[in-house]
Amino acid sequence: MHLTLHLTARCNLRCRYCYAAPHEGGEMTWETARAAIDFGVKTAGEESLGVIFFGGEPLLKVALMRQVLEYCGRVAAETGQLFHFKVTTNGLLLDEEFLTDGLTSQVFVALSHDGVPAAHDAQRVDGQGRGSFDRLLKVTELLLRYKPYAPAMLVTTPETVGDYAASVKYLFGRGFRYLICSLNYGVEWTPGAMKELRRQYGRLAEWYVEETEREQKFYFSPFDTKIASHIYPGSCRRERCELGYRQISVAPSGRVFPCVQFVGDGSDSEYSIGDVWRGIDEERRAGLFRLAAAEQEECERCAVSERCNHSCGCLNRQATGRLERVSPVLCAHEQMLMEIADGVGERLFRRRNGMFIQKQYNELFPIVSLVEDQTRGDAGG
Repeated sequence: MHLTLHLTARCNLRCRYCYAAPHEGGEMTWETARAAIDFGVKTAGEESLGVIFFGGEPLLKVALMRQVLEYCGRVAAETGQLFHFKVTTNGLLLDEEFLTDGLTSQVFVALSHDGVPAAHDAQRVDGQGRGSFDRLLKVTELLLRYKPYAPAMLVTTPETVGDYAASVKYLFGRGFRYLICSLNYGVEWTPGAMKELRRQYGRLAEWYVEETEREQKFYFSPFDTKIASHIYPGSCRRERCELGYRQISVAPSGRVFPCVQFVGDGSDSEYSIGDVWRGIDEERRAGLFRLAAAEQEECERCAVSERCNHSCGCLNRQATGRLERVSPVLCAHEQMLMEIADGVGERLFRRRNGMFIQKQYNELFPIVSLVEDQTRGDAGG
């Protein structure tokens, strides 16, 4: 189970596509954070509890993060509860102390970065409209020095789609090997933008094949998730977000929501499913889950619905305003992506590419790869 703590509604950026745009007055107190951890431990039961620090920009609340980490350490010592920690950050406040301190260094860091300057600075701007690309140059170097497996999270919009392939290649060239890429479904995608998106995926298909044949280890989420859904039927459905069950978000006020995209300023009672003091309204949670999970008639007739992301209520709401209404853009994107990713997989499989086969068919590959990397690092040291 994952418990996301929205530590603050404040942010030092004003990203133009942000679904968690800054709000005034949204500051989580220590009392609320502690209650949230107690609530999370009780809700997780025997499962490990993943605590995700979110915002706004969570690094504005490093002191509170440290309090949470210290408290979780005490809870773990007293109860045996397992924890793991993650922060999603724009990186502007990330420093060497955070990455090396005995307490905060245990936090897995995911960096939001949109790639080349033209794409990044078009969307990820500060309050004065200035881009943030240049300010992240030293940050990315520092982050990957201490956390080489940190993912870069890239968002593509109709305005930046022409730089999609260049942005992925740029982040890869910087050293990121985990590339989590998504579209902004909250805006209009014209036929021209979708045509350009297909062209960009074509370029990325060639890049993916070339780097795999060079035996590079990397994860490119759009292709790898679809290739896996072909090799392991049903895997896409098993990995889908179970709205309000696998992941719970806590607003600064302590109100509980079924996903990060529903929190906003924490006042939306339509999607609130409880609070950290009284617990979850199970009837409310189950109702939202059923609404999001209900299969649409057009999806039932689709031959690739089992491999599609159409049941994500969060994306549906972002695109259409309704949990149960699938976006035509999402549908078109999923079909486009499957076709291109399947072509990539077929090319590499036919060539009996060893890296591809190990990566996609050996379930122990992540562990074997990690051990191999660490062994090489020790030998190099």
